Amino acid sequence: MGETLSELAVRRILDANLDRAREGVRIIEEWCRFGLNNAELTEECKHLRQELALWHTDDLREARDTANDPGVALSHPQEEQRSTVAQVLRVNLCRTQEALRVLEEYGKLRSAELGAACKQMRYRVYGLESCLSAYPSRKLERIQKLERSPLYLVTSPVDLLLETVEAALKGGLTLVQYRDKTTDDQVRLTRAEKLKQLCQQYDALFIINDRPDLALAVGADGVHLGQEDLPIAVARRILGDQAIIGRSTHGVDDLHRAIAEGADYIGVGPVYATPTKAGRPAAGLDYVRYAAEHSSVPWFAIGGIDTENLPEVIAAGAERVSVVRAIMEAEQPMLNTQFLMSKMQQVQMQAQLKGRLKRE
Repeated sequence: MGETLSELAVRRILDANLDRAREGVRIIEEWCRFGLNNAELTEECKHLRQELALWHTDDLREARDTANDPGVALSHPQEEQRSTVAQVLRVNLCRTQEALRVLEEYGKLRSAELGAACKQMRYRVYGLESCLSAYPSRKLERIQKLERSPLYLVTSPVDLLLETVEAALKGGLTLVQYRDKTTDDQVRLTRAEKLKQLCQQYDALFIINDRPDLALAVGADGVHLGQEDLPIAVARRILGDQAIIGRSTHGVDDLHRAIAEGADYIGVGPVYATPTKAGRPAAGLDYVRYAAEHSSVPWFAIGGIDTENLPEVIAAGAERVSVVRAIMEAEQPMLNTQFLMSKMQQVQMQAQLKGRLKRE
């Protein structure tokens, strides 16, 4: 006896909503993994996806008829853009919950076990939503500000340190890293505290180079680690889940290792030879191009970048850059900051426009 029209329709409904639920969970999982660096939440999402996959049998996939599905062409203006990570999470949690409710009801027509399993998974997604809602929002805010920061100032120990950094902040800078390899700890602590106050005053992120202990002491937004510094996992234990942790990378292997270890962002370089990294060969523009294609976290081209060579760094695919001497040794640091910020903001706007056109 052949399959009835209603039976085929049920298989199509189950197939579509299993796809929808798995996609929604995967989007949430990526943030738990790379945004929050939370192993427990990531593992829960992974288990949910695997359980959904067990119910996604071949006979359901065979019922798929995308060409004749009237829902494929449907869209809504609110689906065309997202303004925050929180919105992405909220939308995909709702999408997953709705799909699981559909699976629960129509799944009962197929088997009581499928309906019961989807009901339990729906409750687990409610629990996941509660965990994400209760999760302190500070990390989200920091990451979003980092993503919107096209220019990253790394300080050097100049005579007018505070004045130079404040001039850059007046020029629109929103991301500062305090780097000082030689000064004694007491002086570093005092300077870090003053720089932190300046960054708070101008609503900028403040990162400490190398030293998680110093970052913790002054309440910095995070720490930047070199290749020879502490492992990212150790720095995270010191600073907690809400801190931003960056890692310097000098080649392809460094990039993939830093991302796998949970870096929130990476430095890519040195693009050009620089006295800041004496003795280290330039990674070159090819590495910038590679990062543009392969990095799944925000990244900043760094090393010898100034107002003259910035265009070729941008042409290689950089949407964010880090500078040291271009501001710290500039005669007019505020004007240099404004120029660099303007150029990089144009790049970010063009990249966003290109992304919207591609989606359309």
